[in-house]
Amino acid sequence: MDPVVRIRGLRFARAGKPILTDLDLTVARGSVTAILGPSGSGKTTLLHLISGLLRPQAGQVELMGHPFPRGRRALYQLRTRMGMLFQNSALLTDLSVFENVAYPLRAHTDLSESMIRKLVLLKLQSVGLRGARDLMPNQLSGGMARRVALARAMALDPSLLLYDEPFTGQDPISLGILVRLIRQLNDASRLTSILVSHDVRETLRIADYVYLLDQGKIVAQGTPAQLAAENKPWVQQFLQGLPDGPVHFHYPAPDLLTDLLEI
Repeated sequence: MDPVVRIRGLRFARAGKPILTDLDLTVARGSVTAILGPSGSGKTTLLHLISGLLRPQAGQVELMGHPFPRGRRALYQLRTRMGMLFQNSALLTDLSVFENVAYPLRAHTDLSESMIRKLVLLKLQSVGLRGARDLMPNQLSGGMARRVALARAMALDPSLLLYDEPFTGQDPISLGILVRLIRQLNDASRLTSILVSHDVRETLRIADYVYLLDQGKIVAQGTPAQLAAENKPWVQQFLQGLPDGPVHFHYPAPDLLTDLLEI
């Protein structure tokens, strides 16, 4: 396997509270790798460590076969090889759809305006929104905004694309479009994708490999088929969305009658 991301012995804590503990993870080139887990399990923190927004307190993160650079200039250069789709899309509200997608090209390249125009139109065409290029972000639906953000993340033709909860807040049609786009763009552009999500069903439809996190540790990993056959009760409770199991619906509390009568 040719890894694009290789993590070994990763540890990260905030205010002395462990967020990620002794994490080992490998992302194969050309794959869609999903990171699933309940809220607070460390998924987004892991994404920020991979992108360099955070630094690990122990362990090693390797990207494209090299340790993560220390210098700011080298880090910025590495980030031009990554794209990021933020959970809230993070479009620049004062710029049109066209200018949002053009922004990274203007910031990181010396391309002519003619070439920038062609690249932006091609990226917007790939997400079905070339006709919306003159609209402003406040004129877009939530699904359209997410697709514009995806076109912008693709603008520099990155090797690695990171998705932070791409399906949150999407209606069924927009959700179906995004799921198909992520898989199609990954394969057509020969990308490597890392997808953090709460949406188990849609994520398993397009993922090649899945890591399941709980309390900062990997509790299960494998292909979607392998996870479906996993016999750990916690894994099946999470994947099937069962209301009861190892994770209880009720937070620990005294007996209800005792509590009501103040005994």
